[in-house]
Amino acid sequence: MRGDAAARTDESEKAMTNPLGANTPRRGALPEPPTGWPIGSYPTYAEAQRAVDYLSDQNFSVEDVTIVGVNLMQVERVLGRLTWAKVIGGGVVSGAWLGVFFGLLLGIVTGGFLAPLIVGIVGGIIFGVISTTIPYAATRGTRDFASSMQLVAGRYDVLCAPRTAEAARDLLAKLAL
Repeated sequence: MRGDAAARTDESEKAMTNPLGANTPRRGALPEPPTGWPIGSYPTYAEAQRAVDYLSDQNFSVEDVTIVGVNLMQVERVLGRLTWAKVIGGGVVSGAWLGVFFGLLLGIVTGGFLAPLIVGIVGGIIFGVISTTIPYAATRGTRDFASSMQLVAGRYDVLCAPRTAEAARDLLAKLAL
């Protein structure tokens, strides 16, 4: 029975992801809470990332380290007021860029560039205006603002496997100096 738990732990350690997408978790795997001993707590993600980067620079086995966001909050930052002019203008601009792309693509396929480019831009503008005005009209004035959403944490704890946690704490104490 103990062997099964160790195998699951090894499997979950291998399931960690990297920026390139390698070692992704196996499909259908259930999320597991993080484990390890706390070696540092930071108010921002950048500071927690700096601590782990420092450990890496000191040739510490960072595979034993996990950054955990604690007290998660969904933050919606209001960017500005939406008006019909802004919605239509945004649709024109985004549609025109899409039209340039498809017009150039069509020009490569057909051999001519000016006519396909004009058709692509006009078609893109029409598509852009329609795709922005219909959703805006559907809100009927109940959401007249633009915003962006973020998931942030109140603090970021850095955890480490128990076998190397003391060494990691010692290294991070040097960073604090």
